[in-house]
Amino acid sequence: MDSQWLLIFADALLILHTILVAFVILGLVATFAGYFLNWRWVRNFWFRLSHLAVIAIVVLQSWLGVLCPLTSWEMALRAKAGEAGYEGSFIQHWLQSILYYSAPDWVFILAYTVFGALVLASWFVVRPRR
Repeated sequence: MDSQWLLIFADALLILHTILVAFVILGLVATFAGYFLNWRWVRNFWFRLSHLAVIAIVVLQSWLGVLCPLTSWEMALRAKAGEAGYEGSFIQHWLQSILYYSAPDWVFILAYTVFGALVLASWFVVRPRR
């Protein structure tokens, strides 16, 4: 496969990863905002279940010390394309600077766990409806 296509697929994975991060963060914000603003859609069972499932996977991966598969696949595609780092397209540069930053592992484990606990708590504060 042409290296240009590999980089396009890697960028697509990076965009998907960013969308999932935004879904988790904004989903919790929307849930609590919807509670106060009486938005019925924030109580949608499938929205809430998918939101909880995504953050549960993130928390579990962090506890197990497993790298996110999206990150692994993206890095593998970039390596196969011969790209050493994250120098690349404009979108790639900015999305990576938002998603990937350096901190000790325990910081991420704690942050994911606290955020996951908040999402779980939202099930009891803003109960989903079927």
